[in-house]
Amino acid sequence: MSAPEPIATDAGAAAAAVAGFQADLDRLLAEIARRLVGQAELATAVVSALLAGGHVLIEGVPGLGKTLLVRTLAEALELTFARVQFTPDLMPADILGTNLILDDAAGRRFEFQRGPIFAHIVLADEINRATPKTQSALLEAMQEQSVTVGKQTYPLPPPFFVLATQNPIEMEGTYPLPEAQLDRFTFKLRVEFPARADLHGILDRTTGVETPAIRAVLGRDRLLEMRTLVRQVPVARPIQDYVVRLIEATHPTRAPIPDVKRFVRYGSSPRGA
Repeated sequence: MSAPEPIATDAGAAAAAVAGFQADLDRLLAEIARRLVGQAELATAVVSALLAGGHVLIEGVPGLGKTLLVRTLAEALELTFARVQFTPDLMPADILGTNLILDDAAGRRFEFQRGPIFAHIVLADEINRATPKTQSALLEAMQEQSVTVGKQTYPLPPPFFVLATQNPIEMEGTYPLPEAQLDRFTFKLRVEFPARADLHGILDRTTGVETPAIRAVLGRDRLLEMRTLVRQVPVARPIQDYVVRLIEATHPTRAPIPDVKRFVRYGSSPRGA
């Protein structure tokens, strides 16, 4: 006896959606690889976090292509991009925006001048060089996808993705990221030094006449569709149970492992699950 037609139709539509998702993902990663030599795992992890609606913290020495990766991703997705260089004198208003007093024919009025946070992809470069007060300006944006200035709340344009970098070798004049902010990053990724073959590839591309132009392979609407599809993927109960036990194992008060009780001060939050 054949399966009912609606079920077969649904199964066929689901298979087509998955195939289309994989094809678009492959095209996006291939386009990034046209400009970024090596770092395939890094690019895959960053795109995974973007599709999951999360944010990424990247740690690595200067010159390994962190900024190039983010800019290339924005160009391949036709998304707006903003880069904020974090420094000790950076203020929250420099990121969020501020209310300006304007004089026109209607009289004197306040107008909100939007900051660089109002972009689809925001690169927070060397985020640990800003004071905790300035770092905390990102907390609401990263979690609530909105910004509050004064008494007014402004929604951020979806998709909203923060990629922050920090330099592990220059600790003078830096501030450790608050735990509340670290908790909002889906991944912390370390950028490794490229292999010898990749170094040759980098030299070939950077000493040539032209830099490969990035084509827009996905639009904003298609990216939002792919994020919706990710949310529709079911999680098997055994996998969910494993995640719950893993989260509990990071808490000193619940972990059965003595080393966790000895070396870990705080465990993962439910957001980590």
